[in-house]
Amino acid sequence: MGARSPSDDPGAIRAAAVAALARRDHLAAELLEILQSRGFDPAATAAVIAELASERLLDDARVVERFVAFRAQRGQGPLRIAMDLRSRGASPALIEAAIAAGPDWGAVAREVRRRKFGAAPPESWPERARQSRFLQYRGFSSDHIRAATGAEFELD
Repeated sequence: MGARSPSDDPGAIRAAAVAALARRDHLAAELLEILQSRGFDPAATAAVIAELASERLLDDARVVERFVAFRAQRGQGPLRIAMDLRSRGASPALIEAAIAAGPDWGAVAREVRRRKFGAAPPESWPERARQSRFLQYRGFSSDHIRAATGAEFELD
């Protein structure tokens, strides 16, 4: 009977995974990447991650919901948050559900604009454009930006 190498020892993999999760929540894809970068066997690592998920120590839905709430509180919009979550390996269904269940994005955009530029709405088109670019960079959709800047188009 051959001895297990440290790279495929489930106990060592689990200890490293729990240590990583103790620092902060991770998505399953992130945790897999972290553990593989430390030299653990991919198959053994995937098995440990599945075990952690079945024990609810690793929950992608919870991580995505917390991420959306935290980033929204920091003044980021749904487009930027979704992009960041996709880059971290979150599933599109989880991202969509968390964004839909998130805060009132129009209200978040209005608050971000008010904190940055003051309570008065922009008076000129160049100022509206400047504020719109800022909100766009923060990840808000055009609907949210129009509502926040008061840039409703008048039809003649």
